[in-house]
Amino acid sequence: MSGEKKGELMQSLLACFDPGQRVYVAGSSNEPRALLAHLATLHLPAHLNFIQFPLPGLNSTDFTALNDTASITTFFMSATLAKAADPRRVHFLPMQMRAVFDYLSAGVDVCLLQAGFDRDGVLRMGPNVDFNAAVLDCAKTVIVEINRGFIAPAGGLALDPNKIDYAFESDLPLPELAAPQLDDVSRKIGERVAELIQDGDCLQTGIGAIPAAILGQLTDKNDLGLHGGLLDGGGQALIQSGNVTGQRKAIDQGQHVTGMALGNHAFFDWLSQAPNVVFRGANYTHDVQTISQLAQFVSINSAVEVDFFGQVNAEVAGGRQISGTGGSVDFMRAAKASKGGRSIVAMTATARGGSVSRIVPKVEMVTALRTDVDIVVTEFGVAHLKTLNHRDRVQAMIALAAPAFRAGLSAMASS
Repeated sequence: MSGEKKGELMQSLLACFDPGQRVYVAGSSNEPRALLAHLATLHLPAHLNFIQFPLPGLNSTDFTALNDTASITTFFMSATLAKAADPRRVHFLPMQMRAVFDYLSAGVDVCLLQAGFDRDGVLRMGPNVDFNAAVLDCAKTVIVEINRGFIAPAGGLALDPNKIDYAFESDLPLPELAAPQLDDVSRKIGERVAELIQDGDCLQTGIGAIPAAILGQLTDKNDLGLHGGLLDGGGQALIQSGNVTGQRKAIDQGQHVTGMALGNHAFFDWLSQAPNVVFRGANYTHDVQTISQLAQFVSINSAVEVDFFGQVNAEVAGGRQISGTGGSVDFMRAAKASKGGRSIVAMTATARGGSVSRIVPKVEMVTALRTDVDIVVTEFGVAHLKTLNHRDRVQAMIALAAPAFRAGLSAMASS
């Protein structure tokens, strides 16, 4: 490309922005990385407020470094944002994912998305569409990185080319997420949770070693369903083995519904040939009224700590915001609305090499209420909290703690 042509492209991209605008940037596996790298070379207008739901490990843009006035509104903290060039211009907004969709629907000026062509030449978004529909409906300017470095998921959200105001072409492979390493503790927790899963259950899980351990131990279950915010290699294996069929789902029968997908290149290639993996926005994947139509919906989430009351902290440690509210509470409450549904929190009993108990008298920050959780699981046991009174809850939670901490917890409970 000639310098003159490149200059014209830079100027036309720069013309898409005005001072003080709200700019949504797709996150997770659908971040327009080449476009962001290009924006970093431009003299952007003042006081742009970027908005993103980043996924740590995949998204590492420090928006405060774009110029001296750029700011970022985020729903999830990451190491990059914690070490931003100007932390004063990082604004954390605690908001559950279903509400984020509505928040964004209320208006953004510019949206930056990524799309690719599927095997039939249809332009589709994915493998993350959580909030794309929300911003496409309201953004005044739609900027899309058309990435020819991957084949779009067959069940991804189609994008009308006529909606694109500025197209930026790239050829980048999707970022891979390595499979988690399982240890004996995560396998034990996975085993305990797997025992709680019944044939025909419709599952929602998260990311990490414990969810992987759970999914890996469901090979004796039948006609499971999947409906959630995330699909990875563990879900793929259960679909391919026939354990997950979705045939008992009252809605989306035979389909596996997700908002985003994370995995390696072989996983993404499989998605490009799997039309029964359907990508939907957070207004569907995280919607209580939608999920309430799914019987036996089982929500499985993790936590930083859980207290004697059953309250969950999933976002703060040592006084620092380390993640966000995410979608866990959406799913917990959806499980409550589902006939036969269950809300499960699965976590290790300790942190920091066993030096800190995750079972505590009172959590540092309440992400989920004591009424949101039915069952808590650690490597030391299972506590069915749903029908336990406040005194019995204390004893059940102490029993989940590592043995070295139980005496101290009991003393605090009786003081």
